[in-house]
Amino acid sequence: MKRRTLLKLAAGSAALSGLSPVSLVVAAPLKELRLDYAYYSPVSLVLRRFGWLEEEFKADGVQVRWVLSAGSNRALEYLNANSIDIGSSAGLAALLAKANGNPIKTPYIFSRPEWTALVVRKDSPIRTVADLKGKKVAATKGTDPYLFLLRSLQTAGLKRSDIEHVGLQHADGRAALEQGKVDAWAGLDPHMAASELESGSKLIYRNVAFNTYGFLNVREDFLATRPAEVARVIKAYERARTWVRANPTEAAKILSEEAKVSLPVALLQVKLRSDFSNPQPGSEHVKALQVAAPILKEEALVKADTDLNRAIAELVDTRFAQPYITRA
Repeated sequence: MKRRTLLKLAAGSAALSGLSPVSLVVAAPLKELRLDYAYYSPVSLVLRRFGWLEEEFKADGVQVRWVLSAGSNRALEYLNANSIDIGSSAGLAALLAKANGNPIKTPYIFSRPEWTALVVRKDSPIRTVADLKGKKVAATKGTDPYLFLLRSLQTAGLKRSDIEHVGLQHADGRAALEQGKVDAWAGLDPHMAASELESGSKLIYRNVAFNTYGFLNVREDFLATRPAEVARVIKAYERARTWVRANPTEAAKILSEEAKVSLPVALLQVKLRSDFSNPQPGSEHVKALQVAAPILKEEALVKADTDLNRAIAELVDTRFAQPYITRA
């Protein structure tokens, strides 16, 4: 059959199905699945530890490659650079990346954590957010702790320019705080829990509503061309999530071993600061982003004419994972 005839047939089939001819192209067999794991995502650690994805894809000859993400900024950078296919981040960090051109979608929520707060040393005279004016504050730019810091400052009538922001990755921020190189730190668990329990650091401002959800992000092109593979990943994540809910102490032990933190630190993060009950993206996640989104424009983190509501709608996929979610 001639090429022109084939193209006509493809175009006709596309018109009937509502798809473009390009979308009818069958992707080549997947050789490697690339995704991240992160200490701020205990579910990812459990999934990696038990090898359930490797088990799922073994018969297809697909290699699973795990990449450690030290923070949302790293996971989102890897996704944008096409270094991984699936990566975990905070919700507001994902929105910031999406609004600035990172082609991602979020079909799954791995947790609702309270993973960040404003932290000072045990002997610090700083007691409130207002006391941070003129002080050095460490935070990892492009992550939930950084955005939490900006929103927290607003509660005291302060702006980013009212503090001296010190950009450090999460673990380095903890070290800088404890060594007296900065006055405060927008922390992230498990580093924050470790500083609190092991060094006596104090949390001077907590607000669970300012902690945006744990988003499992997928590159748009990967989701569009390999929906079956993404569905299998979500099924495996569901297996790990339900296991964590049933075995929180054992999950904390895995976190302790992987992140090299004490078991009490891991238990604090998994049992007291993480909610694994609702993995289905929905209206609560959309509303949380809508409430948080203004900070992105107020701090000039996105262009002034950015349509953030559109970015949220294009980011949060409320339908894809529904058939694969375990109802408990």
